[in-house]
Amino acid sequence: MVEFKSEAALAAMRESGRVVATALAAVERAAGVGVSLRELDEVAREVLREAGATSPFLGYRPAFAPVPFPAVICASVNDAVVHGIPTGYRLREGDLVSIDCGALLNGWAGDAAVSFTVGPPHPEDRRLIDTARRALEAGIAAAVVGNRTGDIAHAIGTVARGERYGLLEGYGGHGIGRRMHEDPHLPNEGRPGRGYPLKPGLVLAIEPMLIAGGTDTHTTDPDGWTLRTTDGTRAAHVEHTVAITSTGPRVLTLP
Repeated sequence: MVEFKSEAALAAMRESGRVVATALAAVERAAGVGVSLRELDEVAREVLREAGATSPFLGYRPAFAPVPFPAVICASVNDAVVHGIPTGYRLREGDLVSIDCGALLNGWAGDAAVSFTVGPPHPEDRRLIDTARRALEAGIAAAVVGNRTGDIAHAIGTVARGERYGLLEGYGGHGIGRRMHEDPHLPNEGRPGRGYPLKPGLVLAIEPMLIAGGTDTHTTDPDGWTLRTTDGTRAAHVEHTVAITSTGPRVLTLP
């Protein structure tokens, strides 16, 4: 069931979105050589605590998962695309890191992700991350009344495929509101004019997941959560929570 949000609900989601943005910025600032992924998780936990928010990630267990998710961020490094569990792994110069974070505040969720490198990026990593960001921007630009989810998917896919990157098969964005994952599902590739119609009050988490080697497939780590590229190439994941409004898309997870 798709829920359309009132202006009051969107204002509340903007507050949860700010918490997410603050947490992601704090994690990126803390992500230096020698810092562990668990330490980054603790940075995000502290931001949530200070804001009076809780994590929709912590304890989350969808049907595919063998265990509940044990952290408040997903920390995916290099060939890990999404859903990386923060471990004791210590960051190294040149690592490509994707951090996904959510917050629940006053009953409303926010969800966003960023990708960055530890230290100056290699040119190929910079291009991958920049393309992921451009794909996200294209998807947001297509999130207007009168379009459909297929128009967002087509915009994302056009940017990614234009640079010959892969898109993680079977995964994409989603509706969001009182829960982190709501209807409708939002693919990262599709045909324009197809899919669920975009109407005021619909809120979507738009999240391109690009694979450098051009493949779309993945493997799953023994932890049952971490998804990796099958060709061993690097991946980038970026995301914003975006409201469809009569005056255009409204990004709720900006600082």
